[in-house]
Amino acid sequence: MKRSITQYILKDLEKKIVFITGPRQTGKTTLAKSFNLNYDYFNYDSAQDRIALKSASWNRSKQLIIFDELHKMQQWKRWLKGIYDTEGVKPHILVTGSAKLNTYKKVGDSLAGRYFQYTLHPFDLKEVRDFYTKEEAFRRLWDCGGFPEPFLEGSQIFYNRWKKSHLDIILRQDLIDLNAVRDIQAIETLIELLKQNVGSTVSYANLARALEKDAKTIKRWIQMLENLYIIFKVIPYSNKITRSLLKEPKYYFYDSAQVNKDKGAKLENIVATALLKELHFLEDTLGATTGLHFVRTKDGKEVDFLVVINGKPIYLIEVKWADDTLSKHFACFETYFSEIKKIQLVKEIQREKTFPNGGEIRDVVDWLYNIDFREAVRY
Repeated sequence: MKRSITQYILKDLEKKIVFITGPRQTGKTTLAKSFNLNYDYFNYDSAQDRIALKSASWNRSKQLIIFDELHKMQQWKRWLKGIYDTEGVKPHILVTGSAKLNTYKKVGDSLAGRYFQYTLHPFDLKEVRDFYTKEEAFRRLWDCGGFPEPFLEGSQIFYNRWKKSHLDIILRQDLIDLNAVRDIQAIETLIELLKQNVGSTVSYANLARALEKDAKTIKRWIQMLENLYIIFKVIPYSNKITRSLLKEPKYYFYDSAQVNKDKGAKLENIVATALLKELHFLEDTLGATTGLHFVRTKDGKEVDFLVVINGKPIYLIEVKWADDTLSKHFACFETYFSEIKKIQLVKEIQREKTFPNGGEIRDVVDWLYNIDFREAVRY
């Protein structure tokens, strides 16, 4: 199955180092090896490969060199900068990693101007639409999540077995290797608390009390979970909105099948992952500046998502499981977002509707199958 960012990476490899980051087991290594069969591959987790990397001894007659988990090397940016400045991208250089490659400190000189970066997300409905019916694609996404192995297997039992080892590897290998964290059980409890709060704002103080930790520790742990692509943050949009919520964010999971709070929260998580993936696509391929937010006033009036592209609000999006009555909360923000699209996405829907005020009620599966924000990019 060809990934949606393939053609863009192939073009960029001719000129720059290319970074591919994203959650563990989204297929980064498989994708990297698919670009050119004439490659040399090095994984920093391998002792033998670490020796080869330190001596820069790879086969330069290959067309592609792949460095996997390179961010675990001390001063890796300085090392990579030296390779690029002396040898260029002949052969092409591709770097993959299951942690955010721009978050680690003390890594030497900047690689500014020498690379392009892509985020490889799990599958969403849009990426698999040529291979499955809408109904089957949604079933797999709902039961098994979007990570390629369980999604392609299509079995909920397989997913339940897979997810245990997936999270265990992240917490007991990546988290310890990169952050020297030892209190893994408390972090596992934190993850469970975040699952229960999907769709709701999160208070660091409340989490701290529940875990008997201080709020600074909770913030640091959550940032680690973000860096390792377990969760992502959606912050409130407060620009010129009277009595808007200013601080408390929401958190969603890259693996939407983990969310078991209720059907509405799980559906909202699926929409959140699809929106984030589309916005990252615009950033990675078009250089757009994007933001995924929600809007909420202090008296509880809220719309689930606000999509911002190049500083301009584009979509207000509400997610409902079965309510096909247009949310009254859209009207609460009419003064601030009078000209943008107001879309309510519904799973159990009788028929799609549009309204004189510009509001729309759409089938969530159909809408996610065809999501495309490229027309909203303006310079």
